[in-house]
Amino acid sequence: MRDTKESRLLLVLLIAIAFALITVDIRGGRNSPVDGARQAAATVFGPVENGLSSAVDPVGNAVSAIRDSGSRHDRLAVLEKENAALKAKLGSDDRNRSRLKQFDKMLKIAGAGQYGIKGAQVIAIGSAQGFSWTITIDAGADDGLKRDMTVLNGDGLVGRVTTVGPDTATVLLANDPDFTVGTRMEGSDELGFASGQGDRPLRVELLNGKAEVKKGDRLITFGSQADKPFVPGVPVGVISRVDPSGGGLTRTLYVTPYVSFTKLDVVGVVVEGPRKDPRDTVLPTKPKPVPTPTVTVTVTPSAGAPDGQQDDQQQEQQ
Repeated sequence: MRDTKESRLLLVLLIAIAFALITVDIRGGRNSPVDGARQAAATVFGPVENGLSSAVDPVGNAVSAIRDSGSRHDRLAVLEKENAALKAKLGSDDRNRSRLKQFDKMLKIAGAGQYGIKGAQVIAIGSAQGFSWTITIDAGADDGLKRDMTVLNGDGLVGRVTTVGPDTATVLLANDPDFTVGTRMEGSDELGFASGQGDRPLRVELLNGKAEVKKGDRLITFGSQADKPFVPGVPVGVISRVDPSGGGLTRTLYVTPYVSFTKLDVVGVVVEGPRKDPRDTVLPTKPKPVPTPTVTVTVTPSAGAPDGQQDDQQQEQQ
């Protein structure tokens, strides 16, 4: 086409029409009036474009990779965060399952002893510099807690409430050296007083110096007047050692507590004592002894062995 006035006007007109179509297409979005024409063109020219792209794909992919590297990195970071969140959720679910098991055990103890309890979670432990074994729980006066209430968990006696705030409380643990609780032995009803010894077993002084006790016997709380600071029947622990009786007025025992004081999480504060002493009903079921299998070995002398060797073998067997 020759460069004439008419050809220039035609070029300007075509450019104006193109810009108009682009504007209409952009404003129309998904409902663009030229969408049908675009699809028709794609049908016609698509195979040609695919054929041409095969020649430039390596270069195009490299350019695309460079251009999209930032967005891919961002996406990878998002996926990593999502995986971390999922792991945290799974961990949280495991933790929730553990707490549900703890609550279930605690409710069974409360049901067996007919204790009215307020559940709480341990949110802090006492300062190591204070040489005391205490915990802080997330329940206080607003939840009905008062000083000198019994604290337990699904295993047994945890301690007693010593300080109460509006929404928190401090609990003195049963293994603290300043802690003392009246105890009663299962079956024999022998009374005593248990004192904490930190990370060592509880020390129990039986009132009867001639009481017959043995390793494996179990103790529960004796209870206090008006159930403060202790309600009766809460499992305390199992006798692990008995000092020889020296003819004294009392007898010393060492008791492994049921509660692990370094693994406390969910606890219950007894806000209402039982109507009657539950006695030994709150203690866990004793495990049944497992019989130890015995094996008898019979040695038969060799058929061809001389009499002297047979006698020697019989002597060795004896």
